[in-house]
Amino acid sequence: MHILLLKTSSLGDVIHNLPVVSDLRRSFPEAEIDWCVEESFADIPRLHPAIGEVIPVAIRRWRSQLGRVATWREMRDFRQRLRSRTYDFVLDTQGLVKSALVGRLAQGRRLGYAAEAARESFAARFYDDTFVIPCNLHAVQRNRWLAAAAFDYPVDLPLDYGISPPAVDIGWRPGGPFAVLLTATSRDDKLWQEAHWHALGRALSRAGVTAVLPAGNARERERAERIATAVAGAMVAPPLGLREVAALLAGAGVVIGVDTGLAHLAAALRVPVIALYVATDPSLTGVFGDGFVRNLGNTGRPPTPADVIAAAERALRR
Repeated sequence: MHILLLKTSSLGDVIHNLPVVSDLRRSFPEAEIDWCVEESFADIPRLHPAIGEVIPVAIRRWRSQLGRVATWREMRDFRQRLRSRTYDFVLDTQGLVKSALVGRLAQGRRLGYAAEAARESFAARFYDDTFVIPCNLHAVQRNRWLAAAAFDYPVDLPLDYGISPPAVDIGWRPGGPFAVLLTATSRDDKLWQEAHWHALGRALSRAGVTAVLPAGNARERERAERIATAVAGAMVAPPLGLREVAALLAGAGVVIGVDTGLAHLAAALRVPVIALYVATDPSLTGVFGDGFVRNLGNTGRPPTPADVIAAAERALRR
């Protein structure tokens, strides 16, 4: 059996889909499983040993560059690559029109959410078989339940993200205990106050734990540097790709971050993780795993530094 998975974005959503791969491999050990994903997140499926081919797509970039001849050439090449293999099944766990349209380009029986269960109900028109999955489940469970319904296996298989940290040498990271602080996120209203990060970082420093702050773009780096300046011994990480970030997270004593996909990556790697919610509700998309995972705060009710410090102390005692 040859299966194509469609979960293109965002980073957290892609990570939430990893247990589907493990469930399929457990249920069908001989199955070949490919994954179509946004190019910037392609390194995540590559971490799972059960994934055969990763097929990058660039919908986000293409939409902003439709006036370029090179864009249309890339789109043509993507379509040819997707249609070069015949799949038995194409499973869309994203439930959006964009993912369903990508699925229409692939050759195989298309499976997805029913209209009342899809994130965009119109997407269901593009599937051959649809399934009603409760909307009040966590995103990880919804993905797994959809796959279980589509392929007729139990929904209560052990949770397994199935990934291990890549063998990447990070020579600059601290020699002693360290915590990774994920201070940046996609929306300003999700940010935790910088003064709160100062208090947390100083508490970690007093405990002998070095704070390491990754950053992506220039604005995130400026924020990380401001926070690091106020915390003794804190380090701002150099620019990192997803593989390097995964290796960094895997070595941390605890990962503490705002509502960002990298917090979910820590949970998938079974690293103790504390996620901080300021403007979103974690009930359906919070960090999820069978290790030490804590979701603190909620919409309009950010966690206090004291709450986060207490949780970090518990995580570090493990």
